[in-house]
Amino acid sequence: MTPLLTKIQELLDSQQISYEIKDHPAVRTSQEAAQARGESLQIGAKALLVKDDTRFVLLILPAHLKLDTKKAKKVLNSRNLRFATPEELMQLVQVEKGAVPPFGPLFEVEMIVDHKLFENEFIAFNAGSLETSIKMRTQDYKRIINPRVEDIVE
Repeated sequence: MTPLLTKIQELLDSQQISYEIKDHPAVRTSQEAAQARGESLQIGAKALLVKDDTRFVLLILPAHLKLDTKKAKKVLNSRNLRFATPEELMQLVQVEKGAVPPFGPLFEVEMIVDHKLFENEFIAFNAGSLETSIKMRTQDYKRIINPRVEDIVE
């Protein structure tokens, strides 16, 4: 169990939220994660750490959709936007690409969630490791994170 998974569990437990932890073979893509979890790709939540002109922001979107960089730039009021490098991921969130959980407050990073993430009853996401996922009710996630919700997908 990773320290980050422990932090997520402590947060969820402190709010009396039910969730399911699933261990699976290492996954690199959203499609692989959905298959390993035995879940639909549509309930997957992917967390993308990006950097605009001045700051890092965690963008959360449904796993089956793609980030619309034009929309994201507009929402962030930025001219430039790029994905965090592997080194920046390790420095800021201490995980490798693909393992970032959708919990910006744990990293003190601003977070924006696409509104379409809330169309499903459940969400599933990598929990700080490519071999561990969490599945929980979407409304519980929304309640504890209280995110800024925008339209940032194609």
